[in-house]
Amino acid sequence: MNWVYTQPVKIIFGSNKLISLYKIFKETNLKNGLLVSDPYFIQNGLTDKIVEYSKGLITEIFSEITPNPTVDNVDDCVAVIKEKNIEFIVALGGGSSLDCAKAAASICMTPYPATAFHSGKRKLPDNHLPIVAIPTTSGTGSEVTCVSVLSDPHRGVKMPFTSDNFYPSCAIIDPVLTLSMPANITASTGFDVLSHALEGFWSKNHQPICDALALHSSKLVFDYLLKAYEDGSDLSAREKMCEASVTAGLAFSHPKTAGIHACSYPLTNLYGISHGEACAFTLDSFVRINAEAENGRLHTFSRQLGFCDAYEMADKILEMKKYTGMKITLQDAGIVKQDIENLALMSMHPDIMNNPVDLNIEKLIKMYSSLE
Repeated sequence: MNWVYTQPVKIIFGSNKLISLYKIFKETNLKNGLLVSDPYFIQNGLTDKIVEYSKGLITEIFSEITPNPTVDNVDDCVAVIKEKNIEFIVALGGGSSLDCAKAAASICMTPYPATAFHSGKRKLPDNHLPIVAIPTTSGTGSEVTCVSVLSDPHRGVKMPFTSDNFYPSCAIIDPVLTLSMPANITASTGFDVLSHALEGFWSKNHQPICDALALHSSKLVFDYLLKAYEDGSDLSAREKMCEASVTAGLAFSHPKTAGIHACSYPLTNLYGISHGEACAFTLDSFVRINAEAENGRLHTFSRQLGFCDAYEMADKILEMKKYTGMKITLQDAGIVKQDIENLALMSMHPDIMNNPVDLNIEKLIKMYSSLE
């Protein structure tokens, strides 16, 4: 096996680390920053605190971001960057704000709109603005990856695109920020974490360091997700889920995601299901599909987590989904029988090629049909 592992993001982990923002910015000579934030944090006052902690180094705020960020959101952000001569970006929130900020930090160096790069018609420049990522959910792992997931309503697609430009210079993971997450978001983002970990492990591009990170992250999810779901004020559980999220991000950053994420995009595009819950929808199905791949290495992985085999792990995931109120059946998701063939067709995203078991439309139709 030949492999390379690179991780350029400086990771600062710990409760109440936000208080040290000014020191972090000064150490890297950052000034005239733009805070790219989920709109919710404008309302609850967190953005004001971030600006205060920066002691004048953050000068502007951008929050015109939709839950599934669009190329238009990126263009609007780029316009602010150019108008205000922004020198660095702080991304605060879940995957939406981080994905928007990552793309904007590079596209602002060009005269072209985001869709030109998202569609693959143009290549991103080598230079970009520095990014400091501050996640407020324990889910996406975007703070340590080179991936930005955007929707293009003009082309009717939601898809990731990757660039080494998208690696933040620094990620500040402060578990205190996740204490306010509602139970349903705690659950859905937690299943996103588990999807990242498992897909990083079974991706055709898997490698030893990512395998170890995937195992560590998965154990944390199985041990702490329900605790965080049941008691959102449990800081210990929140810290462990944040640890699970960032290590899962490290686990899939190189191998990339596979079948679960390929199927999640049309589930979000066509049925409005949030990303984490869209991943959860097929998560246990893919565990069963991939159980015997590569001489059953997923069984060994499952045993290291305390299960007798991968099928028992799939049963546990389904049990957790039911307990946390995730969508389980086609009816739950608003999918009618006549939709299945088109859904399978739309699921043939390039990520599907990373799955250890080769999948085609017929196999995906069979998988979706089993969820009746």
